[in-house]
Amino acid sequence: MNSFGEHIKLTTFGESHGVALGGVIEGFPAGVEIDLNFIQSELDRRKPSHHKASTTRKESDRVEVLSGIFEGKTLGTPIAFIIRNENQQPDDYEYLREIFRPGHADFTYEKKYGHYDHRSGGRASARETASRVAAGAFAKTILQKKGVEITASIKQIGTAKTPEEIEHLIEQTKAEGDSLGGIIECVIKGCPAGVGEPVFGKLQAQLAEAMMSIPAAKGFEYGEGFASATMKGSEHNDVYILDEYGTDETSAPAGNVKPATNHNGGILGGISTGQDIIFRVAFKPIASISKPQQTVDKKGNPIELVNQGRHDVCCVPRVLPVVEAMTALVILDRSFFL
Repeated sequence: MNSFGEHIKLTTFGESHGVALGGVIEGFPAGVEIDLNFIQSELDRRKPSHHKASTTRKESDRVEVLSGIFEGKTLGTPIAFIIRNENQQPDDYEYLREIFRPGHADFTYEKKYGHYDHRSGGRASARETASRVAAGAFAKTILQKKGVEITASIKQIGTAKTPEEIEHLIEQTKAEGDSLGGIIECVIKGCPAGVGEPVFGKLQAQLAEAMMSIPAAKGFEYGEGFASATMKGSEHNDVYILDEYGTDETSAPAGNVKPATNHNGGILGGISTGQDIIFRVAFKPIASISKPQQTVDKKGNPIELVNQGRHDVCCVPRVLPVVEAMTALVILDRSFFL
């Protein structure tokens, strides 16, 4: 399953230490003006940086569009693009060829395929998400013109919630040779009411599928989420009011009715309400750490593993554009803008 979406379909390919990553977008409408500088700026948000939590691997992540765009506009044909790997160091991972790394997909890939790319996880590497960010930027191009804005932000890293606390915790954890997880909150503004399906195509289910496909994602909730279980119906229900027209229900058009609160996160019955859509995604700590860990090799021999490769301390800062990109792909695919 390397494809995502129904009407707007993205197929990605490539491994972390292969020649290149890339994608093909099918179903994208013709005549859309594309600013390649904007596409690149979104990729720049995801690539390794000088942030204390970031890996030392440096990649320019320059996107090369191979097809589907002519004279600055989409043709309605498949949009193909690649992002070349420029700083791959596959030999750095040779010591892992026969080892099952704790917290990684080595073991499950071995059981499913019998043969896998041990170079930093290959296809399971978070580097795969560069293709998603590029495709999401194309989707954002249409959504922004329709007044839909998608913004992801850091809610929490580890136990820290303020910027100062977060910076201190990252520095401390990095010095310990360990890693951190965190929570990202995403807000969709301007999405009209009526997006989504009432049964198996529920909008929250589509968003959950998109978010849980991101490497290291461990949890999804929207609106009050798990806190809903501790609330009473009288506390959780979003009552309806008339917007800007007072209380005379007989004189105000139905289109001016809106919920007074947003405990449901902008989605009811699987369909958007027109309010801000709000959800959160929890990400686990990075599995690659320099602290010694006990594991076994493919023959079952016990081994003490100390990771030697380049890796992030925390993925959360770099995953923000990935969350936005997957959100944009869902909203565009499930909306009636086309």
